[in-house]
Amino acid sequence: MNKVSITRFIEKYYLNGNCSSVVLKSEDNKLSTRFITGDKNLLGELSMDNFSFDAVEMGVYNTEQLVKLLSVLNDKISIDLMKAGDKAVSLKVSDSKSDVNYMLSDLSVISQAPNMKSVPEFEVKIKVDKSFMSKFISGVSALPDAGNFTVIADNDECKVVIGYAEINTNRVTIPVETEELSKIENVAFSSNLLKDVLTANKECESATLEISSKGLARIQFKVDDYDALYYLVAETND
Repeated sequence: MNKVSITRFIEKYYLNGNCSSVVLKSEDNKLSTRFITGDKNLLGELSMDNFSFDAVEMGVYNTEQLVKLLSVLNDKISIDLMKAGDKAVSLKVSDSKSDVNYMLSDLSVISQAPNMKSVPEFEVKIKVDKSFMSKFISGVSALPDAGNFTVIADNDECKVVIGYAEINTNRVTIPVETEELSKIENVAFSSNLLKDVLTANKECESATLEISSKGLARIQFKVDDYDALYYLVAETND
């Protein structure tokens, strides 16, 4: 197995440290997980095809430690599951010269993301391409304390504004192309979370950022063996 395939999977849920504890499920040649940030402002689902492994659920409590252990190894790795009875207790990951052991956690100590019981209509659908990703990531880096981005949409145009407020502020305004556009009240989401989502999926050529006036955003990336779906919950726009 190529280590990169695993580290790419981890990056897409870990999101620069926002989602450290997850339950990984291996079944039917697929690895999947559902995750939620500590502030509950983002939840998501992630899967990777062509993952040949035991059918098992594995508790990863400290993803940062797992990433550090994997960094010790070369690119070509093998993964073995250590069990005590029916319980998965650790992962032994090896390359041709060395191996690392990662202790798994009891599933009960990990907060799992709730199911999305109802998804509202998304009135605005923004085209996300390489240019938007680059502009947005650069904009958030230029205004790291801004905290949120605001979607301003009427019947004629749509803009994403990093650092928007009713008063005059430092801000970055990005006009965007849309697939669907309706006039909605301004709605704001975490700019840092979306930056981390875009960064973790930077190899994707395109996606769609869907915005609901009910205070929910959705974006999905499908590339290679990965399918990553993220929901952002709106923040109060001061």
